[in-house]
Amino acid sequence: MAARIATVALVVPDYDAAIAFYRDSLGFSLLEDAPLGGGKRWVRVAPAIAPAAGTALLLAKADGAAQQAAIGNQVGGRVGFFLETDDFARDHAAFTAAGVRFLEEPRHETYGTVAVFTDPFGNTWDLIEPSQ
Repeated sequence: MAARIATVALVVPDYDAAIAFYRDSLGFSLLEDAPLGGGKRWVRVAPAIAPAAGTALLLAKADGAAQQAAIGNQVGGRVGFFLETDDFARDHAAFTAAGVRFLEEPRHETYGTVAVFTDPFGNTWDLIEPSQ
């Protein structure tokens, strides 16, 4: 069986605020934004580099108290998302200029150059350029 993880849901408080961050601050492509009725939408974003080939995020607006409580803590306080780049310095500078908040200075690990950043909703991400 050939399989891949195509889409991962990310619970957010507001569709438009999430689109604005991922598209405008991180440079993701808006793949889909379709109304589903009842105020719900099917909103998918992905890194602009070859979005058809990679995993997309489904920006899912929180519905109810349990989902609201999960915003920003969907992985129990750990870094839950990993954005790989082929040029850490370029993307770190671009993200910083776009107002992305990094929680640490870039560091060099055996697996690559990395720094943790947060989205406006509290989810933590690694920006990482893997070692060659």
